[in-house]
Amino acid sequence: MASEIVENCPSRDPLLDIDSLDSSSSVKSDEYLELQVKVFRLAFLLTLFSVGIAGFFWGIQASASLFIGALSGIFYFRLLARGVGRLGTSSKIVGKVQLIVPVLLVLASSRFAQLDLIPALLGFLLYKPALIIQFLSMP
Repeated sequence: MASEIVENCPSRDPLLDIDSLDSSSSVKSDEYLELQVKVFRLAFLLTLFSVGIAGFFWGIQASASLFIGALSGIFYFRLLARGVGRLGTSSKIVGKVQLIVPVLLVLASSRFAQLDLIPALLGFLLYKPALIIQFLSMP
């Protein structure tokens, strides 16, 4: 009897409706995934462009270091985005696993003579211009 009253009540609040929350949550998660894909695509394009420029001006070793740094930056951003995507569902904090990526990049550049530290770190930061460009191009 009470459920019939609630279902037929015209003043039912849509914010309290569990079904509408699930559908809006899935729409927001789809938008978030679409935004991630756009940022990753833009980061890859910036990586290819900057590796070509670095190879032309500074040589193969600097461009390879920039490429490895850019790939590690994209991997770092992917781990961060995955942690942020899980915030609403299972956990309340973002994990710190992604902080291992820049540490490993610095350790690898100090260990291997073929990997230059400065181009690798600049490559690591290439995901940030992709984020800024994506943010500025949003309506």
